[in-house]
Amino acid sequence: MTKLDGKQIAAEKLDGWVYLPGGLHTRIETKDFGTGLALVNAVGEVAEQMNHHPDVTLRYSAVDLRLTSHDTGGVTSRDVRLARAVSSVASALGLRLSVLDVSRVEWALDSPAHETVLPFWAAVYAMRPDDGDLQDPAGQLPAIWFQRSGSEEPRQRWHPDIWIDPAQVQPRIDAAVAAGGTLVSDAEAPAFWVLADPEGNRVCLCTWQDRGASS
Repeated sequence: MTKLDGKQIAAEKLDGWVYLPGGLHTRIETKDFGTGLALVNAVGEVAEQMNHHPDVTLRYSAVDLRLTSHDTGGVTSRDVRLARAVSSVASALGLRLSVLDVSRVEWALDSPAHETVLPFWAAVYAMRPDDGDLQDPAGQLPAIWFQRSGSEEPRQRWHPDIWIDPAQVQPRIDAAVAAGGTLVSDAEAPAFWVLADPEGNRVCLCTWQDRGASS
């Protein structure tokens, strides 16, 4: 099964779904736990029929779903088909899919010697190395990746990468600037934008755009 890249996924026009690293994500507002449980059960039946299963988080007022093909480490046509099926199930229950508040956080450690520190972080987080990054086997903790940097001081060692839907980038930037932050750089946009808080601590807003199938 071939892994799809961001452009291929966008061409599918999956309303209510966003492509974040390695998977398709959505949030379905359910208003109460019983409705959420009914939704999960209905999605479960469809998933069993298709023999392809989502990662599901059930909360009182919403259900979060992530679709990925574990054998390829990314999104395939199986996930696209399941996304359409989930959308139909939600619609039949009178529920709406949304990506407005959907995001995924990764942490990056800037280090001149990341090969030396990686085993330590793998040990304390009980995470496994995966092509130079660290991944949580249970899929609960943010991924950690390592970025080569200089050794000059002072420097920021850790920064978060926040992956969001491309349509949400400008509203996030506007809100951050209104809250006292600054847009440090958009040189790599639309792959990512660098922002800083009033003390200079940096964060990247990231999207699938201008990235290959491996992202």
